[in-house]
Amino acid sequence: MKKLNIALLLGCAVASFSALADGSTLKFGLEAQYPPFESKSATGELQGFDIDVGNAVCAAAKLKCEWFDTAFDGLIPALQARKFDAINSAMNVTEKRRQAIDFTSVIYRVPSKLIAKKESQLLPTVESLKGKHIGVLQGSIQESYAQAHWAPKGVDVVSYQDQNQVYLDLSSGRLDGTLVLAPAGQTGFLDRPDGKDYAFAGDAVRDDKILGSGIAFGLRKGDTATKEKLDVAIAKIKQDGVVKELSKKYFGDIDVTVK
Repeated sequence: MKKLNIALLLGCAVASFSALADGSTLKFGLEAQYPPFESKSATGELQGFDIDVGNAVCAAAKLKCEWFDTAFDGLIPALQARKFDAINSAMNVTEKRRQAIDFTSVIYRVPSKLIAKKESQLLPTVESLKGKHIGVLQGSIQESYAQAHWAPKGVDVVSYQDQNQVYLDLSSGRLDGTLVLAPAGQTGFLDRPDGKDYAFAGDAVRDDKILGSGIAFGLRKGDTATKEKLDVAIAKIKQDGVVKELSKKYFGDIDVTVK
């Protein structure tokens, strides 16, 4: 029985190693509903900052990228169920998420900001938002922040499975604002016709415990082989200036490189 168990363990180890061999496929999970990080073009092809970063990391690691579109709040369960190898979907590293999964080194950081009508004079404070309806993406750190800081003090925090539905309800008047990653809010709403009467309201919200230390790839607990290989590739694309170039391409004046 012991010999059988040892054989099974060795087999798993060999399988894990071979999955990381040069030329093999790395399966990324993401939700393609969050431009400019990840979305689909009119022809159905994946596009965005995270897609370009993922492809650059795969190239540096001598791997092939494969992508699996999953609802954001289902990404961690799907990773744990081995439907893919890593999460690449603008996921911030937080203490809560670290209880369920591991992460690579941080790749970039972005602020979270409130979007509201220009003339509303709303600010991302309890005093300003009390009695207001604020939309957030289900399973996001913005939802966690709003539920912790605003909901207990009279702010109606409304969670959605799709950030685009948040924007639709915001522009139709069913919401007073939304808390989002700033670049996603800029590209996904403010730069579009429906967002012309809206703007970022106040400064970025801050809570490192909830909002995290930056964005990284999510990995299964204990998957050290994948972490080591990806961390080396991430360090290389940072050193080569790839992250900085992509930051300028997608976010303009919003610098997301790690200082």
